[in-house]
Amino acid sequence: MLTGEAIRALDERYRLTLPAELAEAVGGGPVAGQGAECLIAKERPGCLSLWRRDAWEEKQRQAESIVSSKLATGRLDGRLGDVQRLGRLLSTRQRTIPIAGRGRIVIPEGFRELLGVEPGGNVSVVGAAVCVELWRPEAWAEWIGREMPGFRELFEELAR
Repeated sequence: MLTGEAIRALDERYRLTLPAELAEAVGGGPVAGQGAECLIAKERPGCLSLWRRDAWEEKQRQAESIVSSKLATGRLDGRLGDVQRLGRLLSTRQRTIPIAGRGRIVIPEGFRELLGVEPGGNVSVVGAAVCVELWRPEAWAEWIGREMPGFRELFEELAR
């Protein structure tokens, strides 16, 4: 379970250094060597997420299989517009990115705008149990302020 919270600065090239334990978790192991990568996904304005590539791809395969099955059986007749919208969102929602030495990633174009942090600004890096989230600090403060009062109830519900 990925947990933790850190503030990191975004440099002039949109590079961000992740905490080592979170970089290793989404990279599938130590990231000091070449070849480590993860998947970056658009979540909501002010928030991106980082996933282990294999975990994301399995979830996407399952979802695509369900939609394809529903299309083949006619259960989505009359909803082709929604299916196209889903396809557009899937096409632009995620991208595989390398994790360089010391856990450094580059926020790609097309993702920077949704995050909304300019070079030199801070990013809140948050372990979100199954992924790592990158938040514009103001968006994170708003979200956590809204959700924290329900923490105990959520924890007890999921722990049952």
